[in-house]
Amino acid sequence: MKALRFSWQGALSLLLCLAAALTLPLLPADAGAPISNGTVFVIFILIAGAAALSFTAQSDALGAAILFFGAHAAAWLLLSGISGNDGQALAPFFIIIAAAWLLAWRCVSILSTIRAQSASGSYLLRLLIPAIFGAWILIVWEAATRGAGIPFIILPPPSAIGARIASSLPTLWTDVQQTIFKSVLSGYVIGCASGFIVAILADRFAFLRRGLLPIGNFVSALPIIGVAPIMVMWFGFDWQSKAAVVVVMTFFPMLVNTVAGLAAAGNMERDLMRTYASSYWQTLFKLRLPAAAPFIFNALKINSTLAMIGAIVAEFFGTPMSGMGFRISTENGRLNLDMVWAEIAVAAIAGSVFYGIVAILERMTTFWHPSIRGGQT
Repeated sequence: MKALRFSWQGALSLLLCLAAALTLPLLPADAGAPISNGTVFVIFILIAGAAALSFTAQSDALGAAILFFGAHAAAWLLLSGISGNDGQALAPFFIIIAAAWLLAWRCVSILSTIRAQSASGSYLLRLLIPAIFGAWILIVWEAATRGAGIPFIILPPPSAIGARIASSLPTLWTDVQQTIFKSVLSGYVIGCASGFIVAILADRFAFLRRGLLPIGNFVSALPIIGVAPIMVMWFGFDWQSKAAVVVVMTFFPMLVNTVAGLAAAGNMERDLMRTYASSYWQTLFKLRLPAAAPFIFNALKINSTLAMIGAIVAEFFGTPMSGMGFRISTENGRLNLDMVWAEIAVAAIAGSVFYGIVAILERMTTFWHPSIRGGQT
């Protein structure tokens, strides 16, 4: 087993820790809920100890574990200490946050070099690394808003957003049902399916391909903020008009990508199919559609995010008394910014889950493709 190499992140973290120790305290003396000296001592021990021990750890996994624990335990103690002292953090508080962030950076760097010995280990690493990135976005966000006293109306801290999500679950669930289960899913299925079918027809008939693709590029450039009110006037204020906007946004990405994918099959493979006297439809189903699968799934992944955006924006222009776009618009007018951010967070989570499901289906369906096999360990 090899020892870890010296890292500039660990060295800089130690220097920042020393600088913070020389400029204490973390909070002013008259703070309402001061951080105890014992807690400050534990924070310094966690950061300095993790940085020092990671240099001498006997395995990459052990060094990453030490850095992970030290960085996140110190950050948790700091954020717990700033609660009730909003806007009173002094420079050493932010210096220590930066030192802990550097340890997390070093942890992620080590994890990215580890090659798992099993499929489950590789899957765990693929989840852990972005999870640490996301956690530190929230940690820095919380530290900045709480420590610097950023006004709530400008940017609420993640803890307040999380509390609002927990207290508004029935409302959020109603909005998710209206926007995602009705508008997004129905429009996504109709738009992608119709785009795929028209792409097959365009591939079969050259005049359709030459006529539709330029129109597709034109329609793709139409601003959604202009299309949405038209669809509301055509299809009414309920979910059907939002689904129509989603259809418009997802149809042409699927069309263009599928047509490009159908042209991706190599000439040698096509010649081989001709030598077998294969018909157009036999060549399509046995050669060209499998070759086009990565392009089709690429369109499905792009459309998974476009559908969310289209439905939410369309709800700004008229909807029943529910829906994520409706809630964002009305709560923003009431200056209930924590509810606005709660809806944004739920939309981001839902969009990520939607994208992830499509990505998993892609890996299950196109496991034979070099882009999938090349990413497996």
